[in-house]
Amino acid sequence: MRDEPRLDAAKGLKLLTDAGIRTVMLTGDNRRTATAIGKSLGIEVQAGLLPHDKQRIVAEFQSQGFTVAKVGDGINDAPALAAADVGIAMGGGTDVALETAGAAVLHGRVSDVAAMVDLSKRTMLNIKQNITVALGLKAVFLVTTVVGLTGLWPAILADTGATVLVTMNALRLLAPQKT
Repeated sequence: MRDEPRLDAAKGLKLLTDAGIRTVMLTGDNRRTATAIGKSLGIEVQAGLLPHDKQRIVAEFQSQGFTVAKVGDGINDAPALAAADVGIAMGGGTDVALETAGAAVLHGRVSDVAAMVDLSKRTMLNIKQNITVALGLKAVFLVTTVVGLTGLWPAILADTGATVLVTMNALRLLAPQKT
């Protein structure tokens, strides 16, 4: 008898790998069982770990310059979830993991972690676009108003227009993505 990976684990790990994210399984399970599961999923495994071992490994990755996201569902994951740059609790886990993590995947699907990463990247890009548009329009109308090409009212209307543009751009994040 052994634990089995989540049904969508292979798909979720492939999505993470395709996004350029290195995945490592940190588990308290025995090495033989963990290695068998890791081999079937094609990921690196570190097994037989206690909670402080997982926390230490997260700190080691961070000291090597990695941004670390730790995904876990149990009490044994809580110290590493707290130490990681981003702690993600898997649904169906313990309350301790859910309370310690900064984010949660409520349905317990590994592919939801990849979707969360994708949404985060798209959100940061959207924020940069919105700042560029808003400040760019303000700069253009500041200069054109100072040199006398436009008046105060066109600048006010442009500012209002910028608000509408950045709001509409941000709303694009609500559209479902093709995976």
